[in-house]
Amino acid sequence: MKKQKRRRQVAALPYWIDPNGKLKLLLVTSRDTGRWVLPKGWPMKGRRLHEAAKIEAFEEAGIDGTIGKKAVGEYDYDKDGEVPCRVRVFPLCVSLLRDEWPEMDERQRQWHCPGAAADLVDERDLKALLRSTPAILDLSVDRRN
Repeated sequence: MKKQKRRRQVAALPYWIDPNGKLKLLLVTSRDTGRWVLPKGWPMKGRRLHEAAKIEAFEEAGIDGTIGKKAVGEYDYDKDGEVPCRVRVFPLCVSLLRDEWPEMDERQRQWHCPGAAADLVDERDLKALLRSTPAILDLSVDRRN
């Protein structure tokens, strides 16, 4: 049986520091299964990978902010259980959370500390990435949660 080539996707890792100095990560639900995931999608023609990730974050989560040009990690998953994908993850420091956004009727969004966010996602490598976010971003925040 021939192994299918992994397709490339891009994701934003939305974060902010709350008033108590704690790092929070934003997750959204997937449209098909309702699982908690990062905002992600396919690369876009004419856009750099980090730009596509920022657009996906707006469409899926209604957020805006400053996105890093360098990926902080990647993880693998099978889209719809059939299409193997490798997702490259770009950090997005959230500065605006909109009340209305394109996919607001199709998804939920919630802020979580890194440990809780990691507990909610299914992908092993994504769990590890979320747990290590404070170190990856080199943030001076309360790392206990």
